[in-house]
Amino acid sequence: MSRLDQELGLLQGIGLLSTSLLGTGIFVVPALAATAAGDASLWAWLLLIALVLPVAFTFAQLGRRFPHAGGAPHLIGRAFGARLERLSALLFLAVLPVGLPAALYIASGFWEALFDLGRGQILAIHLATLGAMLWLGQRPAKASGLVQSLIALAIIATVALAWWLGDLPRASQPLLPPLESRWHLLPAALGVMFWCFVGIEAFTHMGEEFKHPQRDFPLALLLGVLLAGLVYWACSVAVLSFGTYGDVRSDAGALPRLYELLLGERARWLVAVVGYLACFASINVYVQGFARLIWSLADEGKLPAALAHRNRHGVPGRALLLVVLCCALCVLLAGAFDLSVDDLIRYANGNFVVIYLLSMAAGWALLRGFWRWLAGFATLLCALVLAMLGADAGYVLGLFAVLALLDAARGLRARKALSGSPPV
Repeated sequence: MSRLDQELGLLQGIGLLSTSLLGTGIFVVPALAATAAGDASLWAWLLLIALVLPVAFTFAQLGRRFPHAGGAPHLIGRAFGARLERLSALLFLAVLPVGLPAALYIASGFWEALFDLGRGQILAIHLATLGAMLWLGQRPAKASGLVQSLIALAIIATVALAWWLGDLPRASQPLLPPLESRWHLLPAALGVMFWCFVGIEAFTHMGEEFKHPQRDFPLALLLGVLLAGLVYWACSVAVLSFGTYGDVRSDAGALPRLYELLLGERARWLVAVVGYLACFASINVYVQGFARLIWSLADEGKLPAALAHRNRHGVPGRALLLVVLCCALCVLLAGAFDLSVDDLIRYANGNFVVIYLLSMAAGWALLRGFWRWLAGFATLLCALVLAMLGADAGYVLGLFAVLALLDAARGLRARKALSGSPPV
């Protein structure tokens, strides 16, 4: 029986996941991938979709059989025990210091394209964005589902507009150009492109809130992944056709420049509004997912009981407030260290890849028959992606080692306290 109100339907689920996958990535990652690999990035998108589908199928089967607000960490714990559940939950929450600032900087970049903003004004936009998510997150889950479905339609219409006005595809830009000797460029592109398909693990936290989780959750997940992949590929074709890429420091403005070429000055407002809403939708899914993870852990007695409180709409309001406050602190720290969006994305990707890797291994342990073998294949694929990250994987591996040592020390102190207690 679900511990949260079951209000989400299939279309709302597709809207939630597709905007989560498209949000912060659609207006920047196609340009970053093109900068890394040129038009070979079109092959990289197809390769990435092929890599992600086994992962998506495995998450779909796990979510169908074990719907739980604890999401990926709960699935990992079910397969491998409480210690790995704690470590994976901490690793997931550790995305906050790098992933959320990256997403918020991308979001504020759309307003920077319209106005000359100072650092204080950018910070105000970040905090206002978090405040809006806090307000929306205090409403029933179907409210977020409706808002994000509308944003998904706006994103798709905006990309379709570029194809229509730009008379794409063009003969000068093949949809699948010959690779020849450029295979070596694909790993660099995949390293940043993986950001576009993080969001699946956050979506699993919403599993308990579907009206029919066994039917609608896997369908929403798979259709959302395919829809997002098609839109990313179409956007990359547009970026390559108009050459609005080439510098990781300015690639965040690739889509605004493209639409300015197509529509003139008035395009700036269209791109700013749609781009900001897309980023808002993606960040919102993560913030709500983090809140549900914390609530679930508190509800099971693994975190303070006060965080298990639900408001009058049946959502974890206190856990959400904690997440928003942590996000605000992380934004301040990221600004102080002056980290670039590209750096933040690559560091965050490592966390997600390890969580995916552990989740796929959990699928191997929990599923049976064909789905077990597919989960095993997905585990190997995730290990391959982790290897492709190269030196960028050092952040997450070092973080995981530190968390494991801290957890082992905590367990040792608990055993010593237990053995030293007087007999009853």
